[in-house]
Amino acid sequence: MTAAIPSVRRETLNIRIKASERGLIDRAAELTGKSRTDFILEATRRAAEDALLDRTLFAVSPAAHAEFLARLDTTPQANARLQRSLKTPVPWKKK
Repeated sequence: MTAAIPSVRRETLNIRIKASERGLIDRAAELTGKSRTDFILEATRRAAEDALLDRTLFAVSPAAHAEFLARLDTTPQANARLQRSLKTPVPWKKK
């Protein structure tokens, strides 16, 4: 006997949009292999998460804050891996 998989019910959201914007969205959705709805949901979800993350407050102890500031003030030369990465030639530029 198989268990019934509950379906996720979606809410309806109606928006007014210019024909040119809808065409742009439709072309982009088609190129990415997504439906218009899935394309819009993904883009708006990403934008919403970014907006919320931009306003996230990090509460840290004074010692952790001081350590963070000290790391920001450290010169890049102190990080050997970063220096090696910055000196590595990029593959798309010819010598």
